Amino acid sequence: MSQRHFHFITLFPEVIESWMGASILGRAKDKGIFNYSVYQLRDFSQDKYRSVDDVAYGGGGGMVLKVDCLVSALEHIQSQIGSEKSRVIYFSPAGRTLNQNTLDNYLTASSEAHLILVCGHYEGADQRFIDSWVDDEISLGDFVLTGGELPALAFADSLCRHLDGTLKEKESHQNESFSLSLKGKRLLEYPHYTRPAEFRGHKVPEVLLSGDHQKISEWRLKEALNRTQTRRPDLLD
Repeated sequence: MSQRHFHFITLFPEVIESWMGASILGRAKDKGIFNYSVYQLRDFSQDKYRSVDDVAYGGGGGMVLKVDCLVSALEHIQSQIGSEKSRVIYFSPAGRTLNQNTLDNYLTASSEAHLILVCGHYEGADQRFIDSWVDDEISLGDFVLTGGELPALAFADSLCRHLDGTLKEKESHQNESFSLSLKGKRLLEYPHYTRPAEFRGHKVPEVLLSGDHQKISEWRLKEALNRTQTRRPDLLD
């Protein structure tokens, strides 16, 4: 597959830049593991006031992102991409909830190198844009945010962590919550400890100090299963 390229359509480019260019993601981007571009939606406004929203037909509170601005931004990106495959993702509470299964589909089943991430705002986007130009709708959960930037960043961040070379240790993400599994069931991650070995009477489990990697692996799997049964039993259904 070609290098992954994330295209963010947003009213707040600075939010995207501050996250995607920092820390682990910033280093991975510099190494060429993935790339990203940010597009200010107002640059595709159809009037001199750079407006991108209007009142909703039928009344009601809030403003709606205009279909003409959104399509103009999308077509600009697609003209830059050319013949390469792309997928348009709109982030809204009406989408399917983002989870590891969803991410796995983009990592393994999807052949699109370019992911165009549309960040909603106000009351959302004109439904005509969603119906005719959007491939997938994704939600961060059963709650409402002021915009789609956080869900889009959560999606891109988690996806990038699974790309080869992003993390220093290849197995890091394989042993994390929702990637760790037992008989096909996803598990929460086991607990972690570090120095000092004892603090105010609280000790690190002896098995982790034993140096016996087989026993440590067995302990970690047991703890992951216990934690999942206690906190997220739905994962084992």
